[in-house]
Amino acid sequence: MAELKPERQRADSVGAYKGVLKRVLDTRPSGTRHRLAIALGKNRSFISQIANPVYAVPIPVQHLETIFEICHFTAADRREFLAAYAEAHPRRLDVVRKAAGTRKLTLTVPDLGDARRNRLLDETIAEIARRLARFSDDQ
Repeated sequence: MAELKPERQRADSVGAYKGVLKRVLDTRPSGTRHRLAIALGKNRSFISQIANPVYAVPIPVQHLETIFEICHFTAADRREFLAAYAEAHPRRLDVVRKAAGTRKLTLTVPDLGDARRNRLLDETIAEIARRLARFSDDQ
């Protein structure tokens, strides 16, 4: 049976994967944190906490795939993050499955005449697709 890590070592391990997330978020366009908060159904302060290596609050395993998708992790960033996550939470990582195959679907939607409204429509449709994909994973 695996030994439980001392609290300080666990906090350092959590900080390692949070550091990867922070680095990725810092290189993404503005609004990524807000889109991530919406996709996770959380507020932006939650995103600040999970992306700050100083806070020992762990990232819930069920949020990982959404984080990878919204933040557009590269394969190398994803590997580095998952290795650090496995170090911090050895028994949780088996919950994370390999990303399911995806396919592109092109939709024709009305132009709402306003960039903000068009973006909200696009984000809503993308969120519905993500939720449907998670629903199919539960089957």
